[in-house]
Amino acid sequence: MATDYDAPRRDSDDSSEDSLEELKSRRTDAQSGSVDVDEAEVAENFELPGADLADEELTVKVLPMQTDEFRCSSCFLVHHRSQLASQKKGKLICRDCAA
Repeated sequence: MATDYDAPRRDSDDSSEDSLEELKSRRTDAQSGSVDVDEAEVAENFELPGADLADEELTVKVLPMQTDEFRCSSCFLVHHRSQLASQKKGKLICRDCAA
């Protein structure tokens, strides 16, 4: 049996046409089921950028510089030896600063 996908769809069990009042009542019933949300409660859990975090404590594990790492004399970041671009007068420069 061929199916015409362009034809309007009808439910097989609902052969009678719905009245305008029934459709409106269904719409209002669906909208009245929405959940009430307390805006103040939602705002408490939302952090804004630039918020005061002075009372927050951060714990970071700091590792000492490894033998295969160096500190760039220009940007003062610790890089792996593979990032070494030049070494002049004891000053180590990374590839990012040399470029």
